[in-house]
Amino acid sequence: MSSIRCFFCWVALIVFVCVAVSLAQAEETMPGLRLATFDIDVTPPVGAHMAYDPVIQTWDMSLRARGIILLGADTPIVLCAVDWIGIGNEGHDAFRQALADGANTTPDRVAVHTVHQHDAPGCDFSAERLLNEHGVDARRYNGDFARSVLVRLEQAVRSGLEKAQPVTHLGLGVAPVYEVASNRRIMNENDEVRAMRFTACRDAALRAEPEGVIDPEVSVISLWNEDTPTAVLSYYASHPQSYYRTGIPNPDFPGVARFLRQLATPSALHVHFTGAGGNIGAGKYNDGSPENRYVLAERLADGMSRAWENTERMPLTPSDVAWRVAPTALPAAPWLSMEELKAALTEQEDPAGILGYATRLAWLERLAAGHKIDITCLVLGRARILHTPGELFVEYQLAAKEARPDLFVAMAAYGDYATGYIGTTAAYEEGGYETSERASNVAPETEAVLMAAIHALLSD
Repeated sequence: MSSIRCFFCWVALIVFVCVAVSLAQAEETMPGLRLATFDIDVTPPVGAHMAYDPVIQTWDMSLRARGIILLGADTPIVLCAVDWIGIGNEGHDAFRQALADGANTTPDRVAVHTVHQHDAPGCDFSAERLLNEHGVDARRYNGDFARSVLVRLEQAVRSGLEKAQPVTHLGLGVAPVYEVASNRRIMNENDEVRAMRFTACRDAALRAEPEGVIDPEVSVISLWNEDTPTAVLSYYASHPQSYYRTGIPNPDFPGVARFLRQLATPSALHVHFTGAGGNIGAGKYNDGSPENRYVLAERLADGMSRAWENTERMPLTPSDVAWRVAPTALPAAPWLSMEELKAALTEQEDPAGILGYATRLAWLERLAAGHKIDITCLVLGRARILHTPGELFVEYQLAAKEARPDLFVAMAAYGDYATGYIGTTAAYEEGGYETSERASNVAPETEAVLMAAIHALLSD
């Protein structure tokens, strides 16, 4: 009898061990939501070309590429914001691919945006290739530094995955930002642009004009491990310039504001995205004085702080998370001609003009090959984060929020930079710099196409 009892004890023990192992394996394969972060220095070295000038020295604050990897809701999702002026065409593809490789996911689940500072570099491998083929100095499109960044960025993502933390809660907060944003387009009585109020405006009469159409709010989304915030994402629609053309790479006032908020919440990585600010700048409140960089930074940080204080927290589970993709073919501007652009690469004498022709030609060639831009949406509970290309007008952001007033809608623009400015259909009739032939690479019909994608992404 004792041997029989012993036999059953061994059987029970084996069953217990098998069940425990199975539960442990299930826990490993279904760990719930987790979050990893990454943050690297992407400041170009002295002598490298930025968007406008070569680097002559560096500033106290570096340019950053930082973001999050969300795990546990299907394959990983990656969001990244880079302190550069723009990343477009094959450059944008390469950044998404590097981040996807590092996170073991697919590029269509990666969103890459620039904050759009002007004392900063850009990246367009397509333009670089075309310039090299035509024997033209690529200057700001020289991709050597960008390729070194891609290697480090992929490694940073891999390293970040090793330190992933659980995500248990979502935080949502919003607050107005006072005396930063203003519309750049000053209209006359016939709804035509009579003056441009750029991000540094020395004309006191233009600064005295009303703010115009803006989105005054900063949206702040936070991810938490129980009571500890691990990542804070902020979204605000405005060009990020106080002053530039210094030859010194710097993250300008949004970077300073981000730094101030990082100090206030040190447990969380703060990632800032520029919203649909193509026709928005700080011109009403900024005459270009260097002192205004900190003034604007404090005002933006103040809005971020109040949004943080207003944050509503709620549990977040894998079933609350989704990733939606709308591959979209944006129509090319009718004033762009592939034949004329090809000719201009060899006949144009203005170096700056040649560089602009290269990126436009690359854009047309990609469209002709059937390229589509992924407009994407991250679903986090009742939050929807839209990821869009180019220098989008603020009306798109306002329309997205109006379409779903029942949801918390945020928007990151300055994704694929190849589009240039993206105005509303009406804006192309109003005049102004942004919708001129030198600034926009898409057609007036883009509004209908883009808004259809946005409405599809926001529909439940």
